Amino acid sequence: MPFRFIHTADIHLDSPLRSLSLRDPDLAGLIGDATRQALIAIVDLCLEEQVHALIIAGDLYDGDQTSMKTARFLATQMERLHAAGISVYKIRGNHDALSKITQELVLPPSVKIFGSRAEAMELRHDGMNIVIHGLSFAKPHAPDSLLPKYRPPVADGINIGIMHTSLAGASGHDPYGPCNVADLHASDFDYWALGHIHQRSHHLGQRTVIMPGMPQGRDINEAGEKTVSLVTIGDDRSIVIEERLTSIAQFERLVVDVTDIQEWRDVISSIENALVKQRDRTRSEHLVGRLKLIGNTRLAWRLRRDLDLLQAEADQRAQGIGRTWVEKIDLSVRPADLLQTFAVADPLIELGELMQTEVMTSHGFREDIRQMVQELLDDLPAESRKFAGNNELEFDVFIDDLMVQSGDDIIARLQAPAREPK
Repeated sequence: MPFRFIHTADIHLDSPLRSLSLRDPDLAGLIGDATRQALIAIVDLCLEEQVHALIIAGDLYDGDQTSMKTARFLATQMERLHAAGISVYKIRGNHDALSKITQELVLPPSVKIFGSRAEAMELRHDGMNIVIHGLSFAKPHAPDSLLPKYRPPVADGINIGIMHTSLAGASGHDPYGPCNVADLHASDFDYWALGHIHQRSHHLGQRTVIMPGMPQGRDINEAGEKTVSLVTIGDDRSIVIEERLTSIAQFERLVVDVTDIQEWRDVISSIENALVKQRDRTRSEHLVGRLKLIGNTRLAWRLRRDLDLLQAEADQRAQGIGRTWVEKIDLSVRPADLLQTFAVADPLIELGELMQTEVMTSHGFREDIRQMVQELLDDLPAESRKFAGNNELEFDVFIDDLMVQSGDDIIARLQAPAREPK
């Protein structure tokens, strides 16, 4: 009889809202509860598939949690697994290394939380010797590789290693327990159940090395459907991996081209069409879209000036589609032809041209803006800085775009309704 388990990581239970706008309390409530719903979905999957174990490779919590509400919720889910005879094997990662819940919560005896010294748990399953190795973070930071600290694989056993690691490094992730994938393949472990990097990956080689990603995204920077791994180890030591959907709310970026659109209602129709198409492609229960309008249109300044109205109409269309939300609308639109849209002598046109050709191109002005943005980034946690790029080149592109867009925003707000072209 095969040994089957679910492998997940980085649930970040009860993670606080980060960049999500709180303008819509219903949407905020949906996302605020999504990590809990994802854990419920994982437990449901364990029960439906009648697996033998659930492996959580770190960051079950999002920090130094003290909420008894969270504790009761977690205990309830673990009791569901315990009642079904399903064991849980968990390590602590950088986010839950010091969690008071981890240290104080009384969980069923079927839940094994590995300590900061490497351990190996052996269990017999239908003639197979399954050995589960684990090592938790003792502190939130682990700058050195943890691999040398693991116990050697047990001969003739099926060795499963649970590790929280940034591997060789990933964009947007600080180094935590870094190690080389080649070393994992050479370690003679049959399966490495990894955690920490929020994007799913399967590192091919002589062994099975899986980073499952997170089971539920928390903001637009964690877009796409999220899953866990259903792992089946056969009597012949063969390993089969199945990816199973767990995300309740799925963030997606949607680009809407409004080039040459002349009427406001046609912009709204284009937004609705984009939402409908993405809703049809989305397997998660809820779609949370961030719209980006691009292109040259005579409505460019009106879209900027009346962005609140645009957002309200987009929300209404999303509500009509069902289980669809518009988290935010970004504008990257420019006037189609300034000279045709307004009179040549229009002072706002002249001001706009002056801003773009003189002010925005000034080296001193650009450096001031760059310094202001850099100071803002320095005050933000690392995971919240992605909007400005992941390297120097991307940061400079962001600054250039910011200056162009801000200039257009200023002109749009100075434009009186009476100046709007008919």
